[in-house]
Amino acid sequence: MKSVSNRVRPWFNSGVKIIIDERCTGYARAGHPENPRRVAATVARLQSQTELPLVWVTPGENVSDEIILRAHAPEVLARLKIPEDFDADTPFFENISDFARASAAAAIDAMKVARSGENIFSLMRPPGHHATREKSMGFCYLNNIAIAALEALATGTKRVAVFDFDVHHGNGTEDILLNRDDLAFFSVHQFPAYPGSGEKNLGENCFNYPVAPSAPRETYRATLARALGDLKKFSPELIAISAGFDAYARDPLAAGTLLAEDFQWLGSELGALKIPFFSLLEGGYSKDLPELIFAYLKGAAGK
Repeated sequence: MKSVSNRVRPWFNSGVKIIIDERCTGYARAGHPENPRRVAATVARLQSQTELPLVWVTPGENVSDEIILRAHAPEVLARLKIPEDFDADTPFFENISDFARASAAAAIDAMKVARSGENIFSLMRPPGHHATREKSMGFCYLNNIAIAALEALATGTKRVAVFDFDVHHGNGTEDILLNRDDLAFFSVHQFPAYPGSGEKNLGENCFNYPVAPSAPRETYRATLARALGDLKKFSPELIAISAGFDAYARDPLAAGTLLAEDFQWLGSELGALKIPFFSLLEGGYSKDLPELIFAYLKGAAGK
């Protein structure tokens, strides 16, 4: 990976690497909540701050079909080339296959950086956790977190935990990773809510922690803590995090109640586990997303 910013600073244990490719802001549909501003505004906020040492890097080469096909059926890759919307929420864009592959490549890079002991956040779009083995859906085209987790297992990691704190259940991740004994999925999410799944545990390794719409903030935070406690018992060597910030109290797409300080606390709790982890951006659609990500990064860096 190469530097993309003249703001690169020396690496510190308390710092963070940010994976970003500005080309990921190159597609949009008017009025769609998953838009380029989410990334562009966050980049601007992170570049303006002085509290955290940051290193900016770009993704490596696009991920191979072989790696993607551990998570997806071949039809998913073929469908990315057909110029028709995938569903009402998931538009087709010219070159969406390239954008999706770049996001998946960033996820794999983030996994490798985390295994080397560094703090890493992939600030890429499109997100991924709703994409199932058989189809793209819910703003998601390829399941970045599942692709990276499976690549970790294929390249030497023995046990991986996926922790998903997006307000929407990671149905695609669950679908792809179900009933593996070397991997566990932990999802804290609003229920009922899109996509309608996640009410209860599934199979032997998918653990769901539903939170009612508008549940008290203390309840939401306690549920996150309980899920993290269960994750720790799984004793993973690596944690892959679907970092969605739409459980925020003012997010327009859900009825969460968390505040910026809760995301900072969550980052701190993850860091306190002393297990390598990497984070991939999923949801988060409020104008405050840059502040929420910054708070999470500060917590993860021990601030």
